[in-house]
Amino acid sequence: TSADSYRLAMWLGLASILMLFAGLSSAYIIRLGGSPDWRAISIPGFLIPNSVILLASSVTLEMFRRKLTAELTLQARFWIGITTLLGAAFLAGQIGIWKSLVAQGIYLSSNSHSSFFYLMTGTHAVHLAGGVITLLVLAVMAWCQVHATRGLRILADVTAIYWHFMDGLWIYLFVLLFFWR
Repeated sequence: TSADSYRLAMWLGLASILMLFAGLSSAYIIRLGGSPDWRAISIPGFLIPNSVILLASSVTLEMFRRKLTAELTLQARFWIGITTLLGAAFLAGQIGIWKSLVAQGIYLSSNSHSSFFYLMTGTHAVHLAGGVITLLVLAVMAWCQVHATRGLRILADVTAIYWHFMDGLWIYLFVLLFFWR
């Protein structure tokens, strides 16, 4: 079916993202092992609350999917709106974290660990921004339609696959960058 084709296409796209981060992770681990200039940065103050915001967005996305019945209810619209806002809030929080690090004198070029932090979290943010745009499209569709069309359901399913992958990737990056150093 076309829904299966979209899901397969999403998984193939995610495989390429996974390969990108596998390469970055390999470089990180190799550099960690032999770098005399390695100075681990501390976990930025807002990183944990910001991570909770991202994880909460996965919960609200699932609430939207559960409320996505034949008729688009106010509850379904509420949950997709909240999910979109949480995704945007995470990105804003990430920008705030980068600004906080800059204010502390920690730049992309400060040392190997800060370089990998900016590179990996920035790459994740770019991919997550694409997800926020898709969430916004989904929210607009949900607010402008009376009934949940097949296309809306497929978009919700494929977006959920992507979004949950990005959340899992964030947890992985958090552990890699702050507990494997």
